[in-house]
Amino acid sequence: MWVVTLLLLCATVAATAAAVHFARRAAGVPAVAAASPAETAPTVEVGDVEGGAAAEDAAMLERFRAVTDHLELGVVVWDGTGDEVHRNPVADAMFAARDGQVLVAAAVEELRDDALAGRPVRREVELFGPPAASFVVVAIPFPSEVGGAMAVVEDRSPQRRTETVRRDFVANISHELKTPIGALGLLAETVRDEEDPDVVRRLADRMVTESERIARTIDDLLELSSIELGGDADFGDIDARSVLGEAVSRLGPAPAQAGVDVRVDAPAELVVHGDRRQLVSAVVNLLDNAVKYSHEDSEVVVAAAGSDDGTVRITVADSGVGVPRRDLDRIFERFYRVDRARSRRTGGTGLGLAIVRHVASNHHGEVLGATFTLVLPPTTRPPRPVPPVAETT
Repeated sequence: MWVVTLLLLCATVAATAAAVHFARRAAGVPAVAAASPAETAPTVEVGDVEGGAAAEDAAMLERFRAVTDHLELGVVVWDGTGDEVHRNPVADAMFAARDGQVLVAAAVEELRDDALAGRPVRREVELFGPPAASFVVVAIPFPSEVGGAMAVVEDRSPQRRTETVRRDFVANISHELKTPIGALGLLAETVRDEEDPDVVRRLADRMVTESERIARTIDDLLELSSIELGGDADFGDIDARSVLGEAVSRLGPAPAQAGVDVRVDAPAELVVHGDRRQLVSAVVNLLDNAVKYSHEDSEVVVAAAGSDDGTVRITVADSGVGVPRRDLDRIFERFYRVDRARSRRTGGTGLGLAIVRHVASNHHGEVLGATFTLVLPPTTRPPRPVPPVAETT
């Protein structure tokens, strides 16, 4: 919030200075201070003073507009009579809107009278959408000797969305880790009192399975966080076939244990522009899902091909159970599972497709279909810039 406070202070200072200057001009006070009688100065004609004052007025107005027009905040300024004398582009868009933002413009108008009466006021405006949005409107009076007021509107929607995602994330991860941790506790209590070596061995195997499940969840969370934040992404031209080969090798013995054959189909000369680590991670997660949900003695094909427009399409196809239509809109959410019982048996964390979605976003690409296709743009397009993330305590 300190950034918003600083911007608000800058806008207030600029607006106040402009208002003082214009008020003095309206009262007939010269903009340039008169020289002391004791000082020797050349004679100044009235026309010269008025011309200089007008130029100074214009310069002051341009400086004020330069400050407010480049703010990401909406700014509206009124004079002492309540007439609007300036509105920056952000505020202008709110007043011209035909959606929920008209409520924000209405709040600005409602707070004007309080600010003109010398009372600073603040109001939060919640728009339930879709999409949901949140705005803070602050109206500030100018000094009494000047008159007038200013309203500043801050769009808090990104911060609210971040807070919602963080809250949901904490709730989800708490739920996901609670089950295996609880299972480990029960297994440990049982082992402590068990004397049969065979039973102890089976319980120990279960404990290993649950601990591996926790480790996979934590690893996927770290991978997802790194990809979301951009991390140490290194974009460059990469051999697409080598990306697919590395992804297959990272699966280890899982396909053989499931009785599934994985085949790579990609031309040797095909090049894709991107971050190798992220692309391999995305393909690994698509392959992992395909293997887990394929029938025994079936084949999974991971292919890459170029298009006439320069895009590269990486496709993972299997003959498994597929994704029900009702779940297609949610399968890229964190921890969302189509079949929770099967996911528990296969050890899925529910984060794989969320990782794929973020990799596609970072590469200006997209993910299509239940036969998942990762579409990557031409190699000449620059990578998506990663916005800075505010530190939280």
